[in-house]
Amino acid sequence: MKIDINNYEYNEIIKDILNCREFKKIEAYPHHKINRLEHSKRVSYFSYKVCKSLNLDYVSAARAGLLHDFFLNKYNNKNTRKLLVEHPLIAVKNACKHFNISTKEKNIIESHMFPINIKILPKYKESLVVSLVDKVAWLYEKVTGYSKELNYTLGKTAIFIFLCLTN
Repeated sequence: MKIDINNYEYNEIIKDILNCREFKKIEAYPHHKINRLEHSKRVSYFSYKVCKSLNLDYVSAARAGLLHDFFLNKYNNKNTRKLLVEHPLIAVKNACKHFNISTKEKNIIESHMFPINIKILPKYKESLVVSLVDKVAWLYEKVTGYSKELNYTLGKTAIFIFLCLTN
Protein backbone atom coordinates (compact mmCIF):
# COMPACT_ATOMS: atom_id res chain seq x y z
CA MET A 1 0.00 0.00 0.00
CA LYS A 2 2.38 2.64 -1.27
CA ILE A 3 1.35 6.26 -1.52
CA ASP A 4 2.22 8.17 -4.69
CA ILE A 5 3.96 11.14 -3.09
CA ASN A 6 4.15 12.88 -6.48
CA ASN A 7 0.38 12.94 -7.10
CA TYR A 8 -0.07 16.67 -7.64
CA GLU A 9 -3.87 16.75 -7.41
CA TYR A 10 -3.92 14.78 -4.16
CA ASN A 11 -1.15 16.90 -2.63
CA GLU A 12 -3.03 20.11 -3.50
CA ILE A 13 -6.15 18.80 -1.75
CA ILE A 14 -4.38 18.05 1.54
CA LYS A 15 -1.51 20.56 1.65
CA ASP A 16 -3.18 22.96 4.11
CA ILE A 17 -3.72 20.11 6.56
CA LEU A 18 -0.16 18.83 6.26
CA ASN A 19 1.16 22.36 6.81
CA CYS A 20 -0.73 22.78 10.09
CA ARG A 21 1.63 22.67 13.07
CA GLU A 22 -1.01 21.22 15.41
CA PHE A 23 -1.89 18.45 12.94
CA LYS A 24 1.76 17.50 12.48
CA LYS A 25 1.90 16.58 16.18
CA ILE A 26 0.10 13.29 15.44
CA GLU A 27 3.37 12.01 13.98
CA ALA A 28 4.66 11.58 17.55
CA TYR A 29 1.95 9.06 18.44
CA PRO A 30 2.36 5.35 17.70
CA HIS A 31 -0.52 3.81 15.80
CA HIS A 32 -0.82 0.29 14.33
CA LYS A 33 2.93 -0.40 14.46
CA ILE A 34 3.72 2.92 12.72
CA ASN A 35 2.75 6.50 13.64
CA ARG A 36 -0.63 8.17 13.44
CA LEU A 37 0.43 10.55 10.65
CA GLU A 38 1.61 7.74 8.35
CA HIS A 39 -1.57 5.76 9.03
CA SER A 40 -3.72 8.84 8.31
CA LYS A 41 -1.88 9.56 5.06
CA ARG A 42 -2.45 5.96 3.93
CA VAL A 43 -6.17 6.11 4.72
CA SER A 44 -6.47 9.50 3.04
CA TYR A 45 -4.62 8.57 -0.13
CA PHE A 46 -6.40 5.27 -0.74
CA SER A 47 -9.79 6.78 0.11
CA TYR A 48 -9.02 9.48 -2.47
CA LYS A 49 -8.11 6.82 -5.06
CA VAL A 50 -11.19 4.65 -4.40
CA CYS A 51 -13.61 7.59 -4.38
CA LYS A 52 -12.09 9.04 -7.53
CA SER A 53 -12.46 5.72 -9.35
CA LEU A 54 -16.10 5.47 -8.20
CA ASN A 55 -16.91 9.09 -9.21
CA LEU A 56 -17.56 10.05 -5.59
CA ASP A 57 -16.43 13.14 -3.68
CA TYR A 58 -12.73 12.31 -3.55
CA VAL A 59 -11.80 15.72 -2.14
CA SER A 60 -13.90 15.21 1.01
CA ALA A 61 -12.68 11.63 1.30
CA ALA A 62 -9.02 12.67 1.06
CA ARG A 63 -9.36 15.50 3.58
CA ALA A 64 -11.52 13.63 6.09
CA GLY A 65 -9.39 10.51 5.66
CA LEU A 66 -6.36 12.54 6.69
CA LEU A 67 -8.20 14.04 9.66
CA HIS A 68 -9.95 10.87 10.86
CA ASP A 69 -7.41 10.22 13.65
CA PHE A 70 -6.58 13.85 14.50
CA PHE A 71 -6.32 13.39 18.26
CA LEU A 72 -3.35 13.68 20.58
CA ASN A 73 -4.29 11.14 23.24
CA LYS A 74 -2.18 8.05 23.82
CA TYR A 75 -3.71 4.62 24.03
CA ASN A 76 -2.96 2.72 27.23
CA ASN A 77 -4.42 -0.26 29.07
CA LYS A 78 -6.91 1.91 30.97
CA ASN A 79 -8.32 3.99 28.13
CA THR A 80 -8.04 1.81 25.01
CA ARG A 81 -11.69 0.74 24.80
CA LYS A 82 -13.00 4.22 25.67
CA LEU A 83 -10.66 5.97 23.23
CA LEU A 84 -11.52 3.48 20.49
CA VAL A 85 -15.12 4.69 20.63
CA GLU A 86 -14.54 8.36 21.50
CA HIS A 87 -11.57 9.34 19.32
CA PRO A 88 -13.68 10.14 16.23
CA LEU A 89 -15.50 12.84 18.23
CA ILE A 90 -12.18 14.23 19.47
CA ALA A 91 -10.84 14.17 15.90
CA VAL A 92 -13.84 16.01 14.47
CA LYS A 93 -13.61 18.64 17.23
CA ASN A 94 -9.93 19.19 16.42
CA ALA A 95 -10.65 19.26 12.69
CA CYS A 96 -13.37 21.91 13.15
CA LYS A 97 -11.07 23.98 15.37
CA HIS A 98 -8.23 24.11 12.81
CA PHE A 99 -9.93 23.73 9.41
CA ASN A 100 -13.10 24.66 7.58
CA ILE A 101 -14.67 21.23 7.07
CA SER A 102 -17.98 20.34 5.48
CA THR A 103 -20.91 18.44 6.96
CA LYS A 104 -19.91 15.46 4.83
CA GLU A 105 -16.32 15.57 6.10
CA LYS A 106 -17.62 15.71 9.68
CA ASN A 107 -19.67 12.58 9.13
CA ILE A 108 -16.75 10.78 7.47
CA ILE A 109 -14.56 11.49 10.51
CA GLU A 110 -17.26 10.77 13.13
CA SER A 111 -18.39 7.50 11.54
CA HIS A 112 -15.02 6.03 10.53
CA MET A 113 -15.19 3.44 13.32
CA PHE A 114 -18.35 1.89 11.83
CA PRO A 115 -19.31 -0.94 12.41
CA ILE A 116 -17.28 -1.10 15.65
CA ASN A 117 -19.17 1.95 16.87
CA ILE A 118 -22.77 2.13 15.65
CA LYS A 119 -23.73 5.28 17.57
CA ILE A 120 -22.80 7.49 14.60
CA LEU A 121 -23.71 5.94 11.27
CA PRO A 122 -22.18 6.74 7.88
CA LYS A 123 -24.54 9.02 5.91
CA TYR A 124 -22.50 9.14 2.70
CA LYS A 125 -20.84 6.64 0.40
CA GLU A 126 -17.56 8.42 1.07
CA SER A 127 -18.01 7.71 4.80
CA LEU A 128 -18.26 4.00 4.05
CA VAL A 129 -15.21 4.13 1.80
CA VAL A 130 -13.04 5.84 4.44
CA SER A 131 -14.26 3.44 7.12
CA LEU A 132 -13.44 0.42 4.96
CA VAL A 133 -10.06 1.80 3.85
CA ASP A 134 -9.23 2.47 7.51
CA LYS A 135 -9.86 -1.21 8.33
CA VAL A 136 -7.79 -2.42 5.37
CA ALA A 137 -4.95 -0.04 6.29
CA TRP A 138 -5.09 -1.25 9.91
CA LEU A 139 -4.75 -4.86 8.76
CA TYR A 140 -1.92 -4.03 6.36
CA GLU A 141 -0.04 -2.07 9.03
CA LYS A 142 -0.47 -4.80 11.63
CA VAL A 143 0.73 -7.54 9.27
CA THR A 144 3.71 -5.59 7.95
CA GLY A 145 4.57 -4.40 11.47
CA TYR A 146 4.61 -7.95 12.80
CA SER A 147 6.59 -9.02 9.75
CA LYS A 148 9.26 -6.39 10.51
CA GLU A 149 9.40 -7.49 14.16
CA LEU A 150 9.69 -11.13 13.13
CA ASN A 151 12.42 -10.38 10.57
CA TYR A 152 14.35 -8.35 13.15
CA THR A 153 14.10 -11.14 15.74
CA LEU A 154 15.08 -13.80 13.22
CA GLY A 155 18.02 -11.68 12.08
CA LYS A 156 19.28 -11.22 15.64
CA THR A 157 18.89 -14.94 16.29
CA ALA A 158 20.77 -15.85 13.10
CA ILE A 159 23.64 -13.52 14.02
CA PHE A 160 23.77 -14.95 17.53
CA ILE A 161 23.87 -18.55 16.22
CA PHE A 162 26.51 -17.63 13.64
CA LEU A 163 28.69 -16.00 16.32
CA CYS A 164 28.30 -19.03 18.60
CA LEU A 165 29.24 -21.43 15.82
CA THR A 166 32.29 -19.43 14.75
CA ASN A 167 33.74 -19.04 18.26
